[in-house]
Amino acid sequence: MMPWGWGMGGGWGFGVFGMVFMLVFWVLIIAGIVLLVRWLVEQGRPGSASGPGGESALDILKKRYARGEIGKEEFEAKKKDLL
Repeated sequence: MMPWGWGMGGGWGFGVFGMVFMLVFWVLIIAGIVLLVRWLVEQGRPGSASGPGGESALDILKKRYARGEIGKEEFEAKKKDLL
């Protein structure tokens, strides 16, 4: 039977490799939380909804108006809804 204090962690730990693993583990957890918060904040901004290619809804609306798919009245009404 080994006494407590034998080796690092009483013989139960992984020594330096365990400490490095835990450091990497916590860095990844914190980075994941930061990225999640940034993504959630970005989703909450008006006009930040992205369509194909990262375009906002307003950009898509402007292109539809420029192509003649919608008229000025419809463009202005939809623009007002978006903003």
